[in-house]
Amino acid sequence: MKQVPTIAQVIASLPEEERFILTLHLLKGMSPEEIAETLGVPAKSVHAVILGGKSRLISMLDFPPQA
Repeated sequence: MKQVPTIAQVIASLPEEERFILTLHLLKGMSPEEIAETLGVPAKSVHAVILGGKSRLISMLDFPPQA
């Protein structure tokens, strides 16, 4: 059976910027707007990183299909 990596392992393997933004959003509960203001970047950029990061997390965790 293929071993599925832990969420921590997957997050640790993400590029630094994506990991940082996802950590602020998913683990610290910050909104994309709060993150954008904190980092001094456009909110649209933060939204794009979050969407891409979540998608990457799901694919990297390789969850088996549910019946």
